[in-house]
Amino acid sequence: MADIKELETQIAALKADVETLKANAPEDKLSMVVMSGDLDKLLAAFIIATGAAAMFEKVVMFFTFWSIPALKDPKKTVSKDAVAKMFELMLPNGAAGTKLSQMNMGGMGKAMIKAIMKKHNVMSLEQLMKVAADAGVQIYVCQMSMDLMGYKMEEMIDYPAMKSAGVAKFLGEAGGSKTTLFI
Repeated sequence: MADIKELETQIAALKADVETLKANAPEDKLSMVVMSGDLDKLLAAFIIATGAAAMFEKVVMFFTFWSIPALKDPKKTVSKDAVAKMFELMLPNGAAGTKLSQMNMGGMGKAMIKAIMKKHNVMSLEQLMKVAADAGVQIYVCQMSMDLMGYKMEEMIDYPAMKSAGVAKFLGEAGGSKTTLFI
C-alpha cells in the first residue's frame, strides 16, 4: 500500500513537471537581431526571415543601430537637429543606398553582385522586404537607436508589421523562441 502511495506521489510530481515544461516550451518562432546595415548581411537576414516564415509560425526581426537606415523611405523627410542631419548624410538613405561589407570597390562590387543576383533570379533587398511583409514577418525598430541617430517612425518604409520597441520587447520575444540569430 505504501508503494502505491509513493508511486501516485511520483506520478503527480511528474505530471506537474510536464505541465511546467509545456508552459515554458519555446514557441514555433524565429527571433533575429539585425545590427548590420551592409547589403550582403541585410540580404542574408531577409532571406532567412522569409524562409523561416514558411517554416515557423512567427518571425520577429529587431533592427538596431546600423541596420535602421535600410528601413528608411528616401521619399519621406522629417525635421531633424544638426546631429541627426549629420547621421543622415553619412548613412545610407534607404535599402537602395546600402553597400557590401566586403569588396564594395567604390560601388563596383555592389553593381556586380546585383547583376549576378539578377542573372540567377535572386530577389533584391527591396523585393525580399516586400515578401517578408506579405509573409507577416514582424519588424521591431530599436527605439533607443532611433533616438540616438535621430530617426523617427514617420520616415520609415510602409511596412504593415513594423513598430518601435525597446530591447526588453526583443528579449521577451527571443526568450520564447525556438531559434534566435544575430546578424
